Amino acid sequence: MDSVYDLFGIEGIRIEYTVVGRGEPVLVFHGGYSNCRERFGTKELAESGYAVITPSRAGYGRTSAGIGRNLEAACEAYVQLLDHLRIVKVHVIAISAGGPSGILFASRYPERVRSLTLQSAVTKEWLTPKDKEYKAAQALFRPSTEKYTWKLIGAFSSLLPGFIFRQMASSFTKLPYAQVKTYMKDGDLESFRDMNRRQRSGRGFMIDLASTGTVRDSHLQSIACPTLILHSRHDKAVPVDHAHYALKHIPGADLRLLDTWGHLIWLGRGSEQMHEALISFLGKW
Repeated sequence: MDSVYDLFGIEGIRIEYTVVGRGEPVLVFHGGYSNCRERFGTKELAESGYAVITPSRAGYGRTSAGIGRNLEAACEAYVQLLDHLRIVKVHVIAISAGGPSGILFASRYPERVRSLTLQSAVTKEWLTPKDKEYKAAQALFRPSTEKYTWKLIGAFSSLLPGFIFRQMASSFTKLPYAQVKTYMKDGDLESFRDMNRRQRSGRGFMIDLASTGTVRDSHLQSIACPTLILHSRHDKAVPVDHAHYALKHIPGADLRLLDTWGHLIWLGRGSEQMHEALISFLGKW
């Protein structure tokens, strides 16, 4: 499978990115704690004949935090990356905390977007200072501490993958753990372990927390491209009301509620149907 890693610099900013596969271009806005080396869904897209372009979003990886001063500036930088790659139009996939980036990109640059897919995506105000998850993130994943937090999580995930998955599962799903186990497939624990080992927050997650409230109804309502919303019924990290909110405000959007175990819709029973729905949708446009 063809894979390219590179850095793009312009006007004092830097974006790191990967391109995996060859074919029709898909621009992926990864979720929180991730970067341009995101793996969930990439293999399936590349094997289906797509070139998967994944920039590290603002503050993640080696991408300048400065482009994240607001979502408009970040989206302008992503357009400059496409210009650099000589790509006119893309399918956009926005994952989890990358939802606001994908929504604003599709809203502001309709001439550059073939379709929009929202996967477990944040579509409105998410965590606020009142939420315990917000307070925990401020302590564990601020730039001065996140490196050590992820080193510990990665080390324990390598040593005790089953135990760590059980401890963390309740952050991703509303289902009891006994029910989550019935959804698991061979290789899922290894995929979860590998996810924890590659994740970092940098300054990116703090930027994400500050950005979720900037998406307006008008941004959703002005999206003109075909839109597919993929969300688990059992998602706890980004509750399913985000999916219903997008469906209500994006003209002509299609919502597929998934019977997967939670936020990580690429893992477990039901993930095959998610991939099939995505590839079928992309093939129409």
